[in-house]
Amino acid sequence: MNPLSLLTGIRVSPTNPNHHLWNNHGTWFLHYTIHPTPFTKERIRRSLGTKDLEVARQRRDSYFALLAAEAAKQAPLAPRKAFAA
Repeated sequence: MNPLSLLTGIRVSPTNPNHHLWNNHGTWFLHYTIHPTPFTKERIRRSLGTKDLEVARQRRDSYFALLAAEAAKQAPLAPRKAFAA
């Protein structure tokens, strides 16, 4: 399963391998938007600390995998219904 599938709010275009990457004067950044409440949004920009595009892609994927793992831990489990036999 793709880690991004657990993060329902992250949109990824399969035709763009550089999704969520932004080059700021030679240094690659990760950028995405979160919605802490239904009425607010916050842009997140994090330096990936590299000028190499391949390294930036790897770091982006690792970061999103970490976010997906945290989201999976925080997601409440659906209650199971008991059925009488």
